[in-house]
Amino acid sequence: MRRGLLNKLILGACAGPFFFGILIFVLIFVAGDLLFQAARLIIEQGVSLGIVTRLFFYRLPEVVVMTIPMSSLLSTLLGMSTLNAGSELIALKSLGIPFTRIARPVIIASVLISLAGFGLNETVVPFGAEAADKLMKYEIMKHQASAVQQKVFLKDEQDGKLKRVLYIDELDPEKGVLSGIMMHEFDVNGSLSHTLNARRGMWQDSQWWVEDGRMYDVDAEGEIRLLLRFERQRLALRLSPEQLQRSTRRPADMSAHELWSYIKQGEGISSELSELWVMFHLKTAIPWACVIMAVLGAGFGASRRGRSGGGVGFGISVVIVFAYYVVMSLCRALGEAGNIPPFIAGWGPNIVFFFVAMFFAWRVDRI
Repeated sequence: MRRGLLNKLILGACAGPFFFGILIFVLIFVAGDLLFQAARLIIEQGVSLGIVTRLFFYRLPEVVVMTIPMSSLLSTLLGMSTLNAGSELIALKSLGIPFTRIARPVIIASVLISLAGFGLNETVVPFGAEAADKLMKYEIMKHQASAVQQKVFLKDEQDGKLKRVLYIDELDPEKGVLSGIMMHEFDVNGSLSHTLNARRGMWQDSQWWVEDGRMYDVDAEGEIRLLLRFERQRLALRLSPEQLQRSTRRPADMSAHELWSYIKQGEGISSELSELWVMFHLKTAIPWACVIMAVLGAGFGASRRGRSGGGVGFGISVVIVFAYYVVMSLCRALGEAGNIPPFIAGWGPNIVFFFVAMFFAWRVDRI
């Protein structure tokens, strides 16, 4: 069989279920989360429909990216099941074509889709998440009591140049109290010059004061040395607690590149970076779950016997995706607690399901 015809046969069987999966999984997420949140904001808090609609569209790219691995699994599972039920796979095997060759266009397509998903995660998703966060703070929660925020970032820029980056373990804007503070300061050339660590901070006399901390100097070669220890020192930050609350970002809303830059700047200075490392590895690992899910679905679908409807395939996909996210949640919790390395916490689910996918792919040629 000609290579182009084989690729067209495989991709044609999987393309329809893939776009169907995107649509159906997005609708599930929207109905289960975004619409419920929108209804609550309109009914309980009197938020206008226009603001809720903007919030919905800001959050939509994140939902679409989350559904890509699920849709890859569903598309290859249903596509291969259809070819198997119609005896096309049997015919291909009789021609001496191994499953590794049959699955090649699926793998190539899933790699391209993973790259596209990673690109969206680095560009559109952080932009939408930041816009949604600002909308919540400035339009929806502006008349509500300030809530405690945990693990947030702040970029302080002046005249378009980055002056400092602040990471706060916990921010209580109502009391004007900070906990677990790390601040990076940059020179006029944008190079890291100083880093400050402090256990606690407080807003007093219209100024921020930090306590029980250390100041580090960073030279042009990136070498770090302890400059001084202090019991109490004024923090060079002009934002009030309310302004600080509105200007911060969550690590979950940042791109992997932003997290990587901050983590590398803090290495050797702070040991409280494990949670950020876990978040970074998750952001890089989840898009590549698309490839693993595609191979798993192809192997599972090609090894199934008999005919079954699309509803059965959809149900199997939901069970596999649920199992993946259970493993991911467990690894993330263990990683953030420091019980396993951050790399394993982020990539562990992919590693586990990679071996499952390899088992089903190996099984196809032996049936």
